[in-house]
Amino acid sequence: MVQIEDSKVASIGEVLNNRERPLKERFRALFTLRNIGGDKALESITRCFADDSALLKHELAYCLGQMQDVRAIPALTKVLADTEQEPMVRHEAAEALGAIGDISVEEILLQYSKDPVIEVAETCEIALERVRWLKQKATNEKTDSKDGNPYASVDPTPAADGRSVEELQRILMDETDTLFNRYRAMFALRNLQSKEATLALATGLKGKSALFRHEVAFVLGQLQEECSIPFLVENLRDPAENEMVRHECAEALGAIATDECTRVLNEYLKDEKRVVKESCEVALDMCEYENSPEFQYADGLVKLNDH
Repeated sequence: MVQIEDSKVASIGEVLNNRERPLKERFRALFTLRNIGGDKALESITRCFADDSALLKHELAYCLGQMQDVRAIPALTKVLADTEQEPMVRHEAAEALGAIGDISVEEILLQYSKDPVIEVAETCEIALERVRWLKQKATNEKTDSKDGNPYASVDPTPAADGRSVEELQRILMDETDTLFNRYRAMFALRNLQSKEATLALATGLKGKSALFRHEVAFVLGQLQEECSIPFLVENLRDPAENEMVRHECAEALGAIATDECTRVLNEYLKDEKRVVKESCEVALDMCEYENSPEFQYADGLVKLNDH
């Protein structure tokens, strides 16, 4: 791993924590810090939880989970326990604790699996299942693989074992099954990376749980399949839809990055929901990146070197 000077990491941390900077710049700084890792990056990310943007704080928690550094557990636990924090931020902190997967988080996840905020409670249930699954897997002495995941992401659940698209879709949409099992079907469909599997996934945007719908949108963003655009646009346009879902639909459209995606995102740049408006701003920056010759999205170091 390349060693980056502490002073450079600190400078990128200052961009992240500077409320005067455009949100898109702060996002790029955050993803740069995630890629660098280490003490200084963790400190800069956790310090930023004092910000007033729910979107940014949710993304901080997401990045800490993806870094899988146990030193982030106290900060994430504090965010999860803070009922003043927005539900989408607390949910992401719980998911991050599950992504880190250390058995020390079982108790806190169990405690908040009874949270009155449904998205938080459901996330804790899924995260708890993941921690227990990892513990069992370690007992069986199997190596921790990415279970066929073609993406670099740490997923909230392992993917289900090989089944047909029809069977996976049936599990995906079975409201009587556990969210853990339905998530497993979701990630198995994503890993197939086919148009048929993408369309099966898109039906999940009609699920009853907002948490579930938001995860479907996230996965569709990873797939970047144009056939999912009409489904994502429909949920983004729905003013009655949970803002956490609308935000994730906007970001998925940013990843797919066609002209139609850019047009729709521009329409919602002034949405009355701050998290939706900010998501569109960040998503348009993603569109720009996807359609440019830029080498990397997390370009905080490149920008530092340019100065």
